Amino acid sequence: MLPSTFIKVITVKNLFPVILACFCFLFIMQNKAYAAHIVGGDVTYDCLGLDTLANGNVNIRLRIEFNMYRDNGGQGLGQGPGAGFDMPANFGVYRLSGNNVQHITTQTETIDINEEVEFDDSNPCISYPPQVGVDRALYSFDITLPLLTGPDDRYLISYQRCCRNQTIDNLVAPGETGAVFSIEITSLAMSICNDSPSFNNFPPVIICSGEDINFDHSANDAEGHQIFYEFCAPLTSGGTDGATTPGDPNSCTGVTPDPAGCPPPYDEVIFQLPNYSATNPMAGDPQITIDAITGLISGVPQLNGQFVVGVCAREIFNGQIMTVIRRDFQFNVATCTPNVVADIEPEPPATVGEINGTPTIITCGENIIPFEHVGSTDNVLSYYWEFDINGNLQTADTQSTTFEFPGPGSYSVLLVTNEGLTCEARDSFPVVIYPEVYADFSFDYDTCTAGPVMFIDSSFTDALNIVDLEWDFAGDQIQPGQDPESPDHVFGAPGNLPVKLIATDNNNCKDSITQIVPYFPVPNLIIIEPNTFVGCAPADIFFNNLSTPIDSTYDITWDFGDGEFGDEISPSHLYTDVGLYSVSVTIVSPLGCLVESFFSELITIEPKPTADFTFSPEMPNVFNKEVEFFDRSLGADAWQWDFSGEGFSNDPNPTYEFKDTGIYNVQLVVKHPEGCTDTLVRIIDIEPIVSYHMPNAFTPNGDATNDIFKGNGRFDGIEDFSFTIWNRWGEMVFESRDPFVGWNGTKNNSGQNSPAGVYVYEVNYSNPRGEEFNLQGHVTLLR
Repeated sequence: MLPSTFIKVITVKNLFPVILACFCFLFIMQNKAYAAHIVGGDVTYDCLGLDTLANGNVNIRLRIEFNMYRDNGGQGLGQGPGAGFDMPANFGVYRLSGNNVQHITTQTETIDINEEVEFDDSNPCISYPPQVGVDRALYSFDITLPLLTGPDDRYLISYQRCCRNQTIDNLVAPGETGAVFSIEITSLAMSICNDSPSFNNFPPVIICSGEDINFDHSANDAEGHQIFYEFCAPLTSGGTDGATTPGDPNSCTGVTPDPAGCPPPYDEVIFQLPNYSATNPMAGDPQITIDAITGLISGVPQLNGQFVVGVCAREIFNGQIMTVIRRDFQFNVATCTPNVVADIEPEPPATVGEINGTPTIITCGENIIPFEHVGSTDNVLSYYWEFDINGNLQTADTQSTTFEFPGPGSYSVLLVTNEGLTCEARDSFPVVIYPEVYADFSFDYDTCTAGPVMFIDSSFTDALNIVDLEWDFAGDQIQPGQDPESPDHVFGAPGNLPVKLIATDNNNCKDSITQIVPYFPVPNLIIIEPNTFVGCAPADIFFNNLSTPIDSTYDITWDFGDGEFGDEISPSHLYTDVGLYSVSVTIVSPLGCLVESFFSELITIEPKPTADFTFSPEMPNVFNKEVEFFDRSLGADAWQWDFSGEGFSNDPNPTYEFKDTGIYNVQLVVKHPEGCTDTLVRIIDIEPIVSYHMPNAFTPNGDATNDIFKGNGRFDGIEDFSFTIWNRWGEMVFESRDPFVGWNGTKNNSGQNSPAGVYVYEVNYSNPRGEEFNLQGHVTLLR
């Protein structure tokens, strides 16, 4: 697609009367029994005649027509959000005289006509959303009423119903606001058997923000009486009682108010002040108004949304208001987007740039240019291409076309889609074809010696001159201060290296060329690391080859001096024997160039120390945690002891007392005079020991000597302990789980004294290592 700054002329004629391309959100309603659905309505009457009765009284026969409108969300007749039309519906008939109101009757009527309102969707310039749809219900009935003659006498016929769409923007609590559609029949109208006016057109379901509404809301009057128009407040009655909330649905705040119980006068809807009112129902610039004489609604709405609008048409006869018809409807405002555009996009070799601030299609030396219309084609009925060749117009009629221009020069191209239709769209560009530019260069260098490669520019142009040369040496740029017409470059790595030159002329036309430079010299000097090494056997040494330029395409031979060889660029080699070694390296390039170096006595391998030690006692335990260590290492002159992280020593033969029982890893690191090390780790087990010994008699006489029978010894770490005592009849007289609790000679240490005699005991326990022990024996109780 071309950038938005390009010159585009899009003509969309008479766009307002059609439905816009996207307005889905307006018709999302709540799924409730009183669900918002009312979008408009009006009432009219016809006088069918006056009948004089035998008693001299006169009756008037009337035909009443109620038009009701609801949205169906584009889902078809009777579908979509909200409740359907009332079947049947109740219409109240009232007699008014001054401020007095009398309910005469309630007409219960079914629908005469139930249809989906058609709107013009034939314009190929607009896509019509599937969510748009309006149903119309016509309730029509005849009624005969006594003729009224008093100047202030009149009949009022009304229909009350809740609710409106909850998404309306200009009302307070619209989802709880009902609608009243009514008409008054005055005594003046009855006296001449007048027919009321009727509106000519129902407003469009959706109008366009930013566009003049320009809607004819006029009414037709069969008698030719004068009609004046004004915005007026829609009327409201009813609410949500009896739907999802408790209450009577036929109350004055219910979803279907009872005409007998809810007579006029009716309240006006409450507008969201101060932004909206009955006379200013929509935001606009200029403000939306209605012409009092023609009924033309005009103005430019600026805000998207839903807005309730009321229109009153007053029929005037002999200077008096004879009839007022009211229409209550909903304007849905959204952004209208034309469906058809003309959008030129040139394909390579052409590009789009700017010349003197004007978007222009440009080529350099190429006079055959493909063009394509890249806008939507869904509603495009025709294409018209026009190429202006110095006043000679040549045309094409396809979506895409390829045109051959005569050569360098200035021209123009025009695309018109749907020429002559309401959605005719245009796009045009100047076309400039510049002379061609040619990039070229040559190079020279020594193929075996690592050094600079010399480049010489030979680019030229049919225009005025070359103004810029841009070099890319396999990712490197030209060095500052070098002449771009003859630069030289030192490459850091060998290979078949791509060198690119871009030449730009005075018209900003560019050409590029890439050539491969086979750069495979050998290094001027072989450099390796380490440059000396002293270590202990075995020594694994990494030889880092820092020579440049080399890569894997070079043949490299290493002689490690111990009879072993290698062919990697930077190899690792293991020296296992003590000794002095010289190393040599030979490098041969893919072009056969050779360089070699010999590094005398580069590697010195010393003998490695051997770590070893013994310790005493060999089986330390909790009673003897101090251990002596004796160094048995070979070739060591430094020692570092690590007693499992608890302690450290640098003595060759240290003594260490461990803090607790357990398994310890004792590590000895010894060091050779040349810095070589060896490490040995041995496991020291400080064994935990539990000792438990039982006496053979006790005297529980309260003299504080030998009064308690229990075990003696070391109990640290004892587990799963149990201690029981039994008398000679096999009765257990004592039990304990605590090794520190003994028997005091009474039943369970709290009952009667046990008699003197011999008793049997049993002790079970486990030591910290999980080893189980069982002790059984006899104890003599003496009193």
